[in-house]
Amino acid sequence: MRPIRCVIQPLVDLFHRSGALTMPEMKAVLGTQADLTVFRKLSTLSYQTSYSHRGGFYTLKSIPRFDAHGLWTCRGAWFSQHGTLLDTAAAQVEEASAGYLIAELEGLLHVPVKDALRQLFQADRLDRVVFQGLYLYTAKERARQQEQWAGRQALEPMLDPRQEELRAARVLFYSLLDEQQRRLYAGLESFNLGHGGDRLLAEVLGLDEQTVARGRRELLAGEVQRERVRKAGGGRLRAEKKRPPS
Repeated sequence: MRPIRCVIQPLVDLFHRSGALTMPEMKAVLGTQADLTVFRKLSTLSYQTSYSHRGGFYTLKSIPRFDAHGLWTCRGAWFSQHGTLLDTAAAQVEEASAGYLIAELEGLLHVPVKDALRQLFQADRLDRVVFQGLYLYTAKERARQQEQWAGRQALEPMLDPRQEELRAARVLFYSLLDEQQRRLYAGLESFNLGHGGDRLLAEVLGLDEQTVARGRRELLAGEVQRERVRKAGGGRLRAEKKRPPS
């Protein structure tokens, strides 16, 4: 009986010559018409599929030379070090300094991503906020989301240089605040804007409307914790208080 390595060596050689192969091409070199036979041979190798072309291209993991975004293209197909389109889209959004609009991510990944992003949002893996009438996809973790929203705000060009400087200063100032201070700042700005301020500030700062409203109510009522971010009793208990009584 011939060693498995000898049987699949022609396939390995073709991978190194072509970079990426389709199922029909692998069937031809292996002399089979069965997908199962091809997958049985591939199972002895370290391989991955493309995230484009519905996973219709295959390559050996030793072949790709991924770019700074973890992407690699061969024969018109796109591969990612993150694997599937869902995992790739999630990783790109989480790593982006200003989140991604759908069109922006499609420009990077070279494939439609609307359905993938919607699935990630519905699965609670990513979040999204409305930005100039479009969905801006961001990381799920709140602090990271606020960093990305601040980064997005800083990217927006303005015709008036003084207004641009003011916006950059506001973004910087907001990023330095703690949880309570951000809430109170949003509440103050909302109060100054009047009707609709809660909704507008929620969109601008990437907060929930209820958070903005709470900050406004706390300011008007003077309910401000001056020396702590959380109310007394919040946070983790001391180690000795966690121990059960003897």
